[in-house]
Amino acid sequence: MEKEYKINSCKDLIVWQKSLKLSVIAYHLTKKFPREEMYGLTSQIRRAAVSIPSNIAEGRNRNTKKDFIQFLKISFGSTAEIETQMEIASELQYITSNELADVLNTISEITRMLHALCRKLSSSLLTPKT
Repeated sequence: MEKEYKINSCKDLIVWQKSLKLSVIAYHLTKKFPREEMYGLTSQIRRAAVSIPSNIAEGRNRNTKKDFIQFLKISFGSTAEIETQMEIASELQYITSNELADVLNTISEITRMLHALCRKLSSSLLTPKT
């Protein structure tokens, strides 16, 4: 039998914790970007990064699992955005290949966790009540 864990807030979710750290990393990396990128790539990366934990938090505070899943899917979309934007930053040589690899590994981990959480929530939606 699978053990049930009570989630009192988004802060209890490891995926939220890791995505919050990704946001901080994104801010640190984009500080080094050229000034002319302030309203371009810098802004896009920061918004996408912040969107991930923000949508997890908002979804967690919604009234239904279905709503939570929808917000997790939005977070998942933001992982694809930041992945693409970081690849562009690397091509422009704004970040090193090591920095890119570290960020992509973190994004991959967050993506797997989001998928797993969506699956878990979806399966509990389909489980008949006894």
